[in-house]
Amino acid sequence: MKKLELNYMAYADLFGRLALLIHSGLTTGDALSILAQDEQDKQYAALLTKISKQLEEGSSLAAALSESKCFPSHAVGMIDAAERVGRTEETLTSLSHYYENRERAAQNLRNALTYPSILLLVMTVVIVILLSKVLPVFDEVYGSFGGSLSGIAGGLLLVGNVLSSALPFIGIIIGAIVVIAAAVSFIPSASKAVKKFFVGTFGDRGVMRKMNNAQFTQVLAITLASGLSVEEGIELAENMFSDCPAAALRCKHCRELIENGTELSDALRQTELLSGSACSLLSLGMRTGNADAVIEKISSDMADEAEEALAASVARVEPAMVIITSVIVGIILLSVMLPLINIMKAIG
Repeated sequence: MKKLELNYMAYADLFGRLALLIHSGLTTGDALSILAQDEQDKQYAALLTKISKQLEEGSSLAAALSESKCFPSHAVGMIDAAERVGRTEETLTSLSHYYENRERAAQNLRNALTYPSILLLVMTVVIVILLSKVLPVFDEVYGSFGGSLSGIAGGLLLVGNVLSSALPFIGIIIGAIVVIAAAVSFIPSASKAVKKFFVGTFGDRGVMRKMNNAQFTQVLAITLASGLSVEEGIELAENMFSDCPAAALRCKHCRELIENGTELSDALRQTELLSGSACSLLSLGMRTGNADAVIEKISSDMADEAEEALAASVARVEPAMVIITSVIVGIILLSVMLPLINIMKAIG
């Protein structure tokens, strides 16, 4: 049977509903059995039923989830620790909120990339048409008056002639881009491959680093609430960033610093997982015994900061693209219109 692929919202929905049913007094196995009966997707229902039976046979929830190979290792690790200390319900609720935040961040990122990409493609098509189809018409008009395009317009005309001869190939390229974009959008395996390449190459820079740091603090907040040590939480966060080597390396470096005797706040500051002010706040919280509440507050603030940074980046990119493409179009039109105006004046 093909492995079932679950997304962030599926994790959030499952963990959230499971926590609610456990809170109502049901055992984890019975809760999963009820969820399986209400599930429309037969493959997903079969998975939930299998996990429920494993729990009835004495398996732990973490072990059953791990055996299914459909759940992230850091989530399994947190649930495993929570079961040992009797905080399964709280951890499932925290994981549900965490994956809701992950889905929202992923959706914001998709929105941020989609519109500028479409805008760039449309403006590129407009510029190519102006250079390859419109400019030659003006050149013919000038030729009828015994003149020709020169200067910037002449250079653009040469570019247009090249583009005109290559237009079939350009059409193929643009069509291929559209097909690839559609494949990435609707084919999970293709989307996963592109995401892996993008995250592995650019996944820990600028806005993406802010998003990674926000996710790190969310994992750290859940692990502390689940009864895990800080080192275990950082190790789980390192596993979470398996598709982003740079972020995983920062987590590993932080853990090594702590193991070598460095204070948690200093280790987080040195690896840039938290800002200086956040590290100071966390250090104060640990001294006063309020580390859980403090890291939860830091996590919420960093998530908001990451979303604002992403929105600000989009707000800068879109106007910049519009300005650049508008300037190019304006140069093309002015370079042919101004000489035409002079010719019309001379005729008049």
